[in-house]
Amino acid sequence: MKNRTIKSLLAAVCLLLPAVIDRCLADSTSVDLNGRTYGAEADKAGPIGGGDGYAKIVTKGDFVVKSLDGLLEALGKAKPGQIVFIPDETEIDCTARVYIEKLVIEVPAEVTLAGNRGQDGSKGAVICSDALKTSPLIRITGSNARITGLRIQGPNPRRHLDHHRRSFAKGGDGHGYYYKLPTSAGILTEYDRLEVDNCDISGFSSAGVSLVRGEKHHIHHNFIHHCQYNGLGYGVCHNTASSLIERNLFDFNRHSIAGAGRPGCSYEARHNVELGTSLSHCFDMHGGRDRKDDTDIAGTTILIHHNTFRAPGTPIVIRGVPQETCQVHHNWFPRHENPKSVIRDFIKSDARAQEKIKVSDNVYGTDPPRIIE
Repeated sequence: MKNRTIKSLLAAVCLLLPAVIDRCLADSTSVDLNGRTYGAEADKAGPIGGGDGYAKIVTKGDFVVKSLDGLLEALGKAKPGQIVFIPDETEIDCTARVYIEKLVIEVPAEVTLAGNRGQDGSKGAVICSDALKTSPLIRITGSNARITGLRIQGPNPRRHLDHHRRSFAKGGDGHGYYYKLPTSAGILTEYDRLEVDNCDISGFSSAGVSLVRGEKHHIHHNFIHHCQYNGLGYGVCHNTASSLIERNLFDFNRHSIAGAGRPGCSYEARHNVELGTSLSHCFDMHGGRDRKDDTDIAGTTILIHHNTFRAPGTPIVIRGVPQETCQVHHNWFPRHENPKSVIRDFIKSDARAQEKIKVSDNVYGTDPPRIIE
């Protein structure tokens, strides 16, 4: 009797084990195979996406503000090294002044604008605008600024597929009609070393974070989502900027990371998680034919490693030839079966593209996950 019970229990475990493994793989952001880790992992600073458990939460400041007037006054007075702090779940709605005055919140060099997202369950203070032409909501006016612990909400989380179709279908007026619907951006900089961390950024039709120029930007431990306006819709966008983008959660964007592809446009993306919904491919770098500049340049350096892509569409598109290199390795693609399904480059027959775009040592699928060199 005892043996039959044990055998029955073992049989039940064997039946349940595949489902348990599948559930664990579905919840996990990384997988270990052959002593190596593939996909995204948290670090000592806290969980991917920030929030509860984040180690660098700001809890006080040199200025504590609870209104838009107070915020503007404090930022006007703040000196390098000082913190302007918005406590708890305060909401600062900029809609009327953005619409009427074209207001832009300006953060000076070496100043931190902070909320306390993640402290004792706080969702973080909100800075928002419902005016469609919010471009941008926050402008950085010098190097080494930091935006942390805030919810930054834009006016347009929608895709507007019909508007895009009317603009570019046969007989449409193209960009002339398309841009009659105003666009919005969250945080914009042209200066070096912007840090954006532990924020929840959503609802901007152009870009959640727009890196126009500057080097050594650090975008990390954020949840960036619902920037998905068809034709634009970027989580983090680069013009001629370079950045490190790590340990962010992305969802409901058109491209979570994008680059204009001009010389000097570079990014390293590591330990990020695409949660599952993307209007188009997830990580992008434009080429010369997008810019119509008679080149095939697609940025300078693109490093994509230790990310997890749960979205079913194409994860990565490189639309030309990088000046130096594009390396894609140690990522986990749970919904893709082989390298050909995860990256698309637009000039595969070009020997330079084959030399400079390298995809190797990634993990594919879940049943079981497997390494393809």
